[in-house]
Order: sequence, then C-alpha cells, then structure tokens
Amino acid sequence: MSDPMPHLLVVDDDERIRDLLTRYLKRSGFLISGARDAGHARRLLAGLEFDLIVLDVMMPGEDGISLTRSLRERMQTPILLLTARDEAKDRIAGLEAGADDYLAKPFEPKELLLRINAILRRMPDAEPVAQKPKVLTLGRVRYDIDRGEMRDGEDIVRLTGTEVQLMRIFSASPGEPISRARLVEELGRGAGKDGQAQERAVDVQITRLRRKIEDDPKQPRYLQTVRGEGYMLVHD
Repeated sequence: MSDPMPHLLVVDDDERIRDLLTRYLKRSGFLISGARDAGHARRLLAGLEFDLIVLDVMMPGEDGISLTRSLRERMQTPILLLTARDEAKDRIAGLEAGADDYLAKPFEPKELLLRINAILRRMPDAEPVAQKPKVLTLGRVRYDIDRGEMRDGEDIVRLTGTEVQLMRIFSASPGEPISRARLVEELGRGAGKDGQAQERAVDVQITRLRRKIEDDPKQPRYLQTVRGEGYMLVHD
C-alpha cells in the first residue's frame, strides 16, 4: 500500500496567493487545506492533523509569528513561514517563535516545494502511540467520544450544545490542562466581547457540567481545576 499524501495547511489572507499555492502543491502530490487567517487556521487545527503548515507572516489580526509561537506551546507540526520582508531580524523572530524554515516573497514555487520536501524528510517517523479510549469512564458516568453521548448507567444524560462542545474539547486531550482563554476561543465566544466576562461564562458552564459528571460537584474528581492553568478532564 502506498504512503498517504502529506496533508498541508496553507494560511494566507490573500485569496489569490492561497489559491495559487493550493493548486501548485496539489499538482505536486500534496493534500491541501486552506485558511484565510489565524482564527480559521486554529479551527482547522482543532479538528484535523497536518504534516506541515505553510504560514504567511503578514496577516490582519494575529500575525504568523504570533500564531507560530502559540502553536508551539501544544504541537510540533513543522511550520514554514512566508513573508514579504527578508530582513535578518524578521527571520530570527520567526525562527525563535518556533518556525522550521523561512521563505521571503516573491519566491519560485519550485523553491517552496524543495523547502517543504526538505522539512518533511527531516521529520522523524511517527512512533506508535497508545490507542486512545473511545469511551471515557467517569465513575458511574460513561462518555462515548465518537457519538458525543453521555450515560449515567443506562440513562442518557442530556447535554446542552455548549456542554457537548466542552466534552469534545476535553476528551480530545484527557489529562491535559486547558486554559480558560483557549476554551473561550474554541467555543467561539471571544470575538468582540469582554474576555474576562467570557471566561466567567465558561466557569458557569463548567459548574453545570460538573453537576452531570461528579458525585460531589464542589469537590470534583473528574473535571478538575488546575490552579493557574485552567481545567482538566481525568478518567478512571
């Protein structure tokens, strides 16, 4: 069986450039997804795995270097930065943020292809990982990850839309703290609103979810508060 095509994420606010890169890289044997800005890229990264990210630096809102720095806190997916600026300080800033390579615009598509292939060749083969559980046991409660379904014994536990989203986020990374700011962002509640107010709203949703999971919501065993880091879901 042949190896699967590498899946690349191309992030550029210029639709024309994004489309040109997408067509060229598809012809070169890659599977391509495109994102128009950092927020769009984060949503794709939350649900898909990529072999490499081609990321424009100069974007409105969150720029490519800031996004690179943020992504490096939780993933090691290689990142190739694209920028119209080719000054040494800009290259250094990108590499210090965690980028694997840096290509100045304008560039020849062939050079981009060569750099992408060089980065992918340097990546170690993925080690076998332990199979993640499909059902999380939380005391008497069981949560089916694939179905997004929670049961208390044989009874279905009714979850609100926000609770379904929270369980999807937590069950993707059990045992890992998730910050309130990240929860706000992934729930899609942060744009144009007071950040502290939105974090308090998340706290309220966590309290309600605990009532459906915990024997004693005031002393949570499964949906824990991690001081200074956020919340963490642990299972039996």
